[in-house]
Amino acid sequence: MNKAMRSIVIDDTTLRDGEQSAGVAFSFEEKLSIARQLSMMGVPQLEIGIPAMGAQEREEIRAIAALKLPSSLLIWSRMRDEDLTHCLNLGVEMVDLSISASDQHIQHKLRQSRGWVLATIERCVKTAVDAGMKVCVGAEDASRADSDFLKQMAECAETSGAIRIRFADTVGIMEPFGVFEAIKQLRAATDMDIEMHAHDDLGLATANTLAAALAGATHVNTTVNGLGERAGNAALEEVVVGLKQLYGIDTGIDLSGFTALSQQVAMASGDTIGSRKSLIGRDVFSHEAGIHVDGFLKDPQNYQGVDPAVVGRQHQLVLGKHSGSQGVMHAYQQLGIGINRGQAGRLLPVIRQFVNLHKRAPQATDLNQFLHSLQ
Repeated sequence: MNKAMRSIVIDDTTLRDGEQSAGVAFSFEEKLSIARQLSMMGVPQLEIGIPAMGAQEREEIRAIAALKLPSSLLIWSRMRDEDLTHCLNLGVEMVDLSISASDQHIQHKLRQSRGWVLATIERCVKTAVDAGMKVCVGAEDASRADSDFLKQMAECAETSGAIRIRFADTVGIMEPFGVFEAIKQLRAATDMDIEMHAHDDLGLATANTLAAALAGATHVNTTVNGLGERAGNAALEEVVVGLKQLYGIDTGIDLSGFTALSQQVAMASGDTIGSRKSLIGRDVFSHEAGIHVDGFLKDPQNYQGVDPAVVGRQHQLVLGKHSGSQGVMHAYQQLGIGINRGQAGRLLPVIRQFVNLHKRAPQATDLNQFLHSLQ
């Protein structure tokens, strides 16, 4: 299929796996706000909580469902009868029933057998379907699972009534070439939807998610800012922009207002956004080096790989140690002050000395003082 004709569904799990980050707890109001904003941006599916956590979690899930957002909603559950009971009557039509896929987990976490896993899938999926729910079977630790057994899990899930299987790189150990091959094999073995759930322990969550999409995955998990367990999940903003810009795959999500949501999630999670974090970091659209600034002023495309407007940002030209005369002239022009190249050359040592001493770019008042000192 032509990549540009493909449709990838973003299933954002900021309110589930994102909140599972160590030390993170969203308030009720924050959850409602985050859900609304994600939906307004066009995110088609939201994973919004874990019913077995308790009555308060279930009430918050009901409240999000009551918003009647255009996004479809999903809840997460261990594949246990008692946990599944808590998933009913919440106003959410789909559940991810998660169970271990790797022998590491089956033997050393569940202390069970592969046969037990398959029997549990058959029983619990049928129970959920009979209760009127759509089911995604979450294959936990699929990245370390035997590929033949993973196919057996998929076959069992499909015959039991599941419509999707989630391939989880639970401990974040995969790389894009391996992901592509694993998803390609799984795609050939099942007619169900396939969802990729990537973790960023090796810094490859977004790359792995894109590889899964190219290999035949229909759904991918993301979180705002890449929030999530340990090193986090694939970042919503990176996946959406990557799919569109690299492969022409449009998710239908509008990120032009993303900065406000990004900042809210950062504040609500008590986390900070690194200044160099792709797309949303403070300095990722900033230019200082003289050769870059000169080229950028001639034509932004000379040094623009991603248009910052995609995420509601804009370029910043910053004066610093590596600035050139063109950048200095432009900075003063922005203040309504015209200076010539000779003046810019005389100002450069002053600017560099200031930056070395104060570890920041000069502001308007500083620039005015520098110019005054030359006169």
